[in-house]
Amino acid sequence: MPGKLNDRRQRHDPYYRRAKSESYAARSVYKLQELDERFGLLRAGQRVLDLGCRPGSWLQYASARVGPQGRIVGLDREPLPITLPSHVRLIVGDVLTIGGDALRGALPCFDLVLSDMAPDTSGVASSDQLRSAELFERALALSLELGCAQTAFVAKILMGEGFEPALASVKRAYRRTKVVRPDATRRQSTEVYVVALERREAPVPAP
Repeated sequence: MPGKLNDRRQRHDPYYRRAKSESYAARSVYKLQELDERFGLLRAGQRVLDLGCRPGSWLQYASARVGPQGRIVGLDREPLPITLPSHVRLIVGDVLTIGGDALRGALPCFDLVLSDMAPDTSGVASSDQLRSAELFERALALSLELGCAQTAFVAKILMGEGFEPALASVKRAYRRTKVVRPDATRRQSTEVYVVALERREAPVPAP
C-alpha cells in the first residue's frame, strides 16, 4: 500500500511530471535551479563538488551550467543509473570516510560545494535530525578543506536537533548565509537548504 500511495503522489506531483518531461533524473533538480537563479551559484568554467549526488539530477543541471570547460565531481554511496558528460567524474564512496585528496583529484580546488545528502530515515525524528546535521557538518568541513578562496556552499539539513549548531558553524566560516525552503520541497518535509557565500579568510572561532 505505501508503494501505491507513493506512485499516486508522484503522478499528481507537477515537479515530478516536469522532471520526467525534461529528462531529469529527479524532481530535486528544481530546488537547485531555484537556488541558482536566486543566488547566481553556477557559472561557465566552474569546478563543482556534488555530495550525495544520486540519482543525478543536480549533476545534470550543474554540468549544463558550467559547460564542457567546467569540471564536476559527484560522490555517492551507489553508482548512478544515468549517463553524464565527460566533464563529470563520479566517485562511489562514503562521505564520512573518504579523504579530501580522493575528491579533489587533479583539481586545485572547488568553486562550489553542493550537498543534497539525507540520512537513512529511522522514523525517529530527533535521530534523523542529528544524522542530517552530521552529514551537513561533514559537507561543510569538506567545503572548507577543498574550496577555493571564494567557494560557495549549499547544503540540505533537516530542521530540529542539531540545526542551530550547524548553522552557527556556517556563519563562522562565511559572511553571508541564508536559510531557504525551495518551492519544490514537499509540503510534509522538514528539510531546508543553507546557502553560504563570501567565505571568510579565517573562520570566526566558536564561542
